[in-house]
Amino acid sequence: MRAVVTRVGSASVTVGGEVVGEIGAGLLALVGVGRDDDADRARTLGRKVHELRVFPTEDGARSVGDLGLPVLVVSQFTLYGDTRKGRRPSWVDAAPGEVAEPLVEEVVAELRRRGTEVATGRFGAPMRVASVNEGPMTLLLEV
Repeated sequence: MRAVVTRVGSASVTVGGEVVGEIGAGLLALVGVGRDDDADRARTLGRKVHELRVFPTEDGARSVGDLGLPVLVVSQFTLYGDTRKGRRPSWVDAAPGEVAEPLVEEVVAELRRRGTEVATGRFGAPMRVASVNEGPMTLLLEV
């Protein structure tokens, strides 16, 4: 699994003109699922996002878990696009929707089990994602 995680002042997801997920200060996590991923990897990714210490404080860096901040999780199969050859990405390494959707849901469930407030996009829908990046602080997580 892969996630592009960005520290944000705010973020939202709109589908068909309707805001379906929105947070204030916290993390935006674009989550991609690979063909060989499983529920264990999804739980590991959820834990890593929860514990990622990217918020500076006077006494050191803290995580969303430490500070009680929310996470907006958006499915993003394009994170598995292979662009090494030619001009057209290959999606061969991305998991099909029926495999990916429950694993993205497992990432969300793990974050919630740990007490994190989570907003989400809508799996498979054309989404408009807006974010106000802080820092900027953007990391690629792979598990």
